[in-house]
Amino acid sequence: MGGSGSTRRVTFEADENENITVVKGVRLSDSVIDRMKEPSSPSGRLQSQRRPPGAVNDEELKKRIAEELALERARRDSEAQKRRLKQEQAYVRDEFGKILERERISSNEHLTRAIIRERAATEEERQKAQRFKERLKYGRMDLSPCCSTNGGVERWNSCPSIFNLAT
Repeated sequence: MGGSGSTRRVTFEADENENITVVKGVRLSDSVIDRMKEPSSPSGRLQSQRRPPGAVNDEELKKRIAEELALERARRDSEAQKRRLKQEQAYVRDEFGKILERERISSNEHLTRAIIRERAATEEERQKAQRFKERLKYGRMDLSPCCSTNGGVERWNSCPSIFNLAT
């Protein structure tokens, strides 16, 4: 601390908590002040200043631990987010599957109803045609008054017997 042969006098001031923190207007950390307060034995001072080559001070160790903890926390958070994302994707996939199944069922019902209507209409037309055929076959239908020609044009529209097949 300071140059060799320094003749400066160091004055210590106490703060509110009776901790000495100001040395000639320069702020020092508590650990530096504690070392300065220790009895100055040459062997003790040399041992505290010299560290083994692989030694790490407490501040660095705390900093490393904090960084590692932060990284571990971030990794766990990331894994949790991935799990939630997969769960949400599975949920959405299931919901889409349910919606598609309901749509398929609804479409099949509409298609089935349309097919039934068409079959009923086809059957009705077939029955009408059958009745018409039978009436023609047995001569119960007289087409002569309705089907007279007027200038080569037949007047089917005015013939009630063709359209009234139920009689």
